[in-house]
Amino acid sequence: MEDTQENVRPAMPELNKRAPNFDAKTTHGPKTLDDYKGRWLILFSHPADFTPVCTTEFMGFANRYDKFQALNCDLLGLSIDSNYAHIAWVRNIKEKFDVDIPFPIIEDLSMNVANAYGMIQPGASDTSAVRATFIIDPEGVLRAMVYYPMSNGRSIDEFVRLLEALQTSDANGVATPENWKPGEKVIVPPPQTAAAAETRSGEGYEYTDWYFSKKDL
Repeated sequence: MEDTQENVRPAMPELNKRAPNFDAKTTHGPKTLDDYKGRWLILFSHPADFTPVCTTEFMGFANRYDKFQALNCDLLGLSIDSNYAHIAWVRNIKEKFDVDIPFPIIEDLSMNVANAYGMIQPGASDTSAVRATFIIDPEGVLRAMVYYPMSNGRSIDEFVRLLEALQTSDANGVATPENWKPGEKVIVPPPQTAAAAETRSGEGYEYTDWYFSKKDL
């Protein structure tokens, strides 16, 4: 069967596996995935420089930059634009909105990084990256990915929240409920045997049923 735009599927990275490597030119010089080893990384794409929704997102990431840094997390943007366009856009954001963009932006004219991460969605555009966001852990493992349509901006606070939730789960071996925030109760992993389920109610947790218990950290 001959491929058409409708049936060509972009390559997609997989959760809990090594994130695709990259060696890219950025506004802060060359960057590779290994440069971020030992730190969390949020890699995010946008359709184009000098577009209004993307501008609000970049300012949102910039305004939360110190929070991400405090969580041992770096930020890295990407679009199918040249480094010169990125630099001009960053300077324009500073001039027009008085916001400094402190993180690098990948030049991806070849679309190598965008294609490796499934940022090009043929149903949306053949040449622009959709609003894809990837959270990569300090070992280079892809832990979360979220896609938004071109028409709607991301919630930057949600990525702060998700990063805090991932770090909490890793550190404590727990899960987090809907819209969990630091300081709230976490979910205890359900028991794996019938005998363990029978005794769960007496283990000191906030018990609702054998499969659903919470606790404070």
